[in-house]
Amino acid sequence: MLSKIKISCLFLFLLLSSAFAANASIDFYQIKIYHLKTDAQEKAVDDYLQKAYLPALHRNGIAKVGVFKPIVSDQAGITEKLIYVFIPLKSLNGILELDKKLSKDKQYAVDGKAYLDAIYNDAPFERLESIVLKAFEDAPHFMLPNIKSPMKERVYELRSYEAPTEKYFQNKVQMFNKGDEIGLFKRLNFNAVFYGEVIAGSRMPNLMYLTTFENKADRDAHWKAFSADDYWKKLSAMPEYQHNVSKNDTKFVYPTDYSDL
Repeated sequence: MLSKIKISCLFLFLLLSSAFAANASIDFYQIKIYHLKTDAQEKAVDDYLQKAYLPALHRNGIAKVGVFKPIVSDQAGITEKLIYVFIPLKSLNGILELDKKLSKDKQYAVDGKAYLDAIYNDAPFERLESIVLKAFEDAPHFMLPNIKSPMKERVYELRSYEAPTEKYFQNKVQMFNKGDEIGLFKRLNFNAVFYGEVIAGSRMPNLMYLTTFENKADRDAHWKAFSADDYWKKLSAMPEYQHNVSKNDTKFVYPTDYSDL
């Protein structure tokens, strides 16, 4: 009887260890979005990110952090300024662990003092939004873009696909994984940085991904090839993958000079 209990315990331990190992092999991502109104706020956040936050993340083992701003054609029509910060993490707990590590980082406290100790009536931002994502099964880790153009000429395309229900959402994720939509993007050289399921955010259920291009003309040429691709035509026509996107929210952004991605 005792041997059976030991065997059962050993089996459970191996099962849990296997599940933990599988989960540990998938990245988690945090996207912070700073909502700003003034040039002074934009400068304050830029200074903080460049001189304090990114160096602190680098010291804590996060070597590559992306910082992006919207590509805007009509400056007069802007109602708010935005800064996107993409942080890749090895675990979901990494978000909480990072905050604890930063709270003990004396250099970070010095470098980020102007931002961290800002007074209530001179805040460096209007609001700070946070989105948490889990990497796709078939794209478990983020990737560095392989493009050569100057930072401000690049076009990065951040897409959010909202689904009508959780079941349709999982169906769209499956379309990327088992349906090999990821493989199609890879074959056509879309230089995707990440694909992720949103597990905490304001537009759920939804997934997000980020593709990168040398410039606007390069972006348009890639999507033209995508639309004409025989595999995409076949995949998008499959009955099992119908109606799984209710809204496509596309943001065009470019990396700041101090971004790692």
